[in-house]
Amino acid sequence: MNKQTSHIDGDLSAWLALASAQRVSPKTWLQAIKHYQLSPAELAGNTSSLPDTVKQLTCQISKPLVDAAFTWKQGSNNRHIITYSSSYYPQSLKQLDSPPLVILATGDCALLQSPQIAIVGSRRSSFQGRRIASDIAFGLSENGIVVTSGLAMGIDSAAHQGALSGSTGTIAVMGTGPEKVYPAKNNKLYEAINNDGGVTVTEFFPGQGPKPWHFPRRNRIIAALSLGTLVVEAKIKSGTLITANLAADMGREVFAVPGNIANAYAEGCHWLIQQGAKLVTNISDILDEVGVQPEQKGLSVDEQNEKSTANSLATDKLLASVDYDITAIDVIAQRNALSVSQAMASLLEYELRGLVAAVPGGYVKLRGK
Repeated sequence: MNKQTSHIDGDLSAWLALASAQRVSPKTWLQAIKHYQLSPAELAGNTSSLPDTVKQLTCQISKPLVDAAFTWKQGSNNRHIITYSSSYYPQSLKQLDSPPLVILATGDCALLQSPQIAIVGSRRSSFQGRRIASDIAFGLSENGIVVTSGLAMGIDSAAHQGALSGSTGTIAVMGTGPEKVYPAKNNKLYEAINNDGGVTVTEFFPGQGPKPWHFPRRNRIIAALSLGTLVVEAKIKSGTLITANLAADMGREVFAVPGNIANAYAEGCHWLIQQGAKLVTNISDILDEVGVQPEQKGLSVDEQNEKSTANSLATDKLLASVDYDITAIDVIAQRNALSVSQAMASLLEYELRGLVAAVPGGYVKLRGK
């Protein structure tokens, strides 16, 4: 091992040691480094020359957590530990009052340096909300914007999936250790992100499961990494609005998708819009604010024909009778003077073209007039 490699490993060990002191905030360590003019290695070394106040901090260092991090990293070439002093560490995180000292990442770390938009929202989302999140995430990904979210069910999952379908990728910020998928239902999504051009990141150590206080810490990272945060469906009292408020406090853009005024999960978005968040109906509303021009992608002849046919269908009375909220099949049948079976048969063509979707309770319109 040469001197440079030894120094890098020593630096990594030192930052991990400081981060392993779970009861000491990152801010406290950074203040100690600056005040006493000590390196992380000198702090972590816990030598007799350290001031007593610093020795009390170093007693909190957990060697088992440090060992667990190294063991995790050695498990795959796709795993990385990024320290506060690393050139790979996102500069935007350093604007936090107490930024993470280390980030444990799996996947394409280069995405952390790319322009990002966070998409967040309710876990108990509607079909329409998930479709909107997925479509916007796909559009952003196709225009060179990385989509960042929290790997939760509902809006988060839809945003990650939409971005993975695009060309740029997605970042999932976790509230657990790097190998602990929460919720467990998202294990396949977690694997897809890690292996298909995305990256999962966390400040928590291997073996650490979900705790209530982990998620506000996760949310501050989501907000800090991104140029702006888009909220798609959220109640007034929710972690989603905490993320949006954190973004606003850091001078980031806040965006919100409006919804049905009778829907409790639209209340948070409407409140944000009243507070000055930008109302979003398509990706151009976001790209205009962050200074990115939408890319004009050419369509093949078949795609052009399909789009033309879809636009023609979009003017049909049957499609017009389906709302963007759930519309019962008997309501659709009544609006078109059809039997239920006739209406269902006619709607099948619209389903195949992606204009409507069958959901519990009826149908929802996906696009069209």
